[in-house]
Amino acid sequence: MRKLTAAWSVLATTVLALAGLTPAAQAAPDDVKDALGRIPGLTVVSENPAPTGYRFFKLTYAQPVDHRRPGAGTFQQRFTLLHKEFRSPTVAYTSGYNVGESPNRSEPTQIVDGNQLSMEYRFFTPSRPEHPDWGKQLTIWQAAADQHRAVEAFKRIYPGKWLATGGSKGGMTATYFRRFFPNDVDATIPYVAPNDVINSRDRYNRFLANVGDDPACRSALKAIQRDVLTRRSEFAALAATDAAKNGYTFKTVGSADVSLEISVIDSYFAFWQYQKQSDCATIPKAGAPAAQVYAWFERVESLNTYSDQNLEIYVPYYFQAAYQLGAPESYEGYLRDLLRYPGRNVSRTFVPQSVDIPRFDHLAMPDIDFWVKSQGKRLLFVYGGNDPWGAEPFQLGFGTKDSYSYTVPGGNHGARISQLPAAQAAEATNNVRRWAGLPPVSPGVSTRSVPAGFPDFDADLSLLHRPRL
Repeated sequence: MRKLTAAWSVLATTVLALAGLTPAAQAAPDDVKDALGRIPGLTVVSENPAPTGYRFFKLTYAQPVDHRRPGAGTFQQRFTLLHKEFRSPTVAYTSGYNVGESPNRSEPTQIVDGNQLSMEYRFFTPSRPEHPDWGKQLTIWQAAADQHRAVEAFKRIYPGKWLATGGSKGGMTATYFRRFFPNDVDATIPYVAPNDVINSRDRYNRFLANVGDDPACRSALKAIQRDVLTRRSEFAALAATDAAKNGYTFKTVGSADVSLEISVIDSYFAFWQYQKQSDCATIPKAGAPAAQVYAWFERVESLNTYSDQNLEIYVPYYFQAAYQLGAPESYEGYLRDLLRYPGRNVSRTFVPQSVDIPRFDHLAMPDIDFWVKSQGKRLLFVYGGNDPWGAEPFQLGFGTKDSYSYTVPGGNHGARISQLPAAQAAEATNNVRRWAGLPPVSPGVSTRSVPAGFPDFDADLSLLHRPRL
């Protein structure tokens, strides 16, 4: 009898192997730390305190420097894992920049009450090869391949439904990941993700010329910009004092004066990106005391934004914007008579000269755009009505299946499903839950309750405050 039982066991294992299922996939281990230790190339750096009912780990994972040449070496990419249960849905999250180092839950993770695997984008320090080849190794495909390998590795212990999400550049990243590896996750929920497929400068400028409900607000913003440029020496002195205190230098953009001018230009875009319509009342009047105006700029767009030290962390983004992603032209025509450096607010300006940028890839974004419109499925886009990055959004097309796009009225770059009108919020929430294999939420039941110990995920938007995207 024992021989017969053993034979059946061997047969079952063989069948599972032929089906591509491992014992881990059918019955996850009891201890998540032990399970993580079995994933090849994964290192558990530490287990950190987490809210009750969760475990939180800092991880590194060995990724190929070049996925097209796996033998060319590896680098360590940072991840974090928020573990709830092995069979709960799992959300693959990225900001498109650095990975957050504290336990937190994106909105889709809250909606499905699941696990969250968060990744750091390649080339963001310290997830950078020792000798980087930017043009070959920092592409949207290479980054998607990073996420593909990670998701496939973690499916060994999380066999349930998988979702991908991210905000801003993270939303773009989640979309690109799905385009190149469409079967890795069951659905994708990108937030405030721009789609510079046409790289049309006019779309952004037309949007900015009419954004918001109050023309007086737009006029007030333009007036304070002109006021600062008119009193340039006064504000330059305040900025210089802060720069000296913080040890700022300005070699990349050329000078502190260049940084100040670009920051003033950017302030109009930045206001609508992160502030609310009600914040129009906070705009100082032209001629107000310099200290008052300077303090307002510190909240909206610091006049030292483009110091070398502030730029350093975001160089990989600016490189990608200049190479594949595209970026809007600065909205500066109404300031031209006061500008010393017109046309300098372009991605190349913010990348050190030591980094070579290949010729712009005009096919990268049209390829993504065409895939979304012709083959995309189970996509849910969320935009903010006043967010300038929504001027050129992803649009659903003739071949898009089971997908949705929502816009938060008056919303900014922090737009969320929970901010939508009630009927749309309920529809979007239940679509996410359906894709995760969960029942719909009953009317009036909130999915955004925050367990003790979790900050509100919206607080993480500070990670996206520089650069504009």
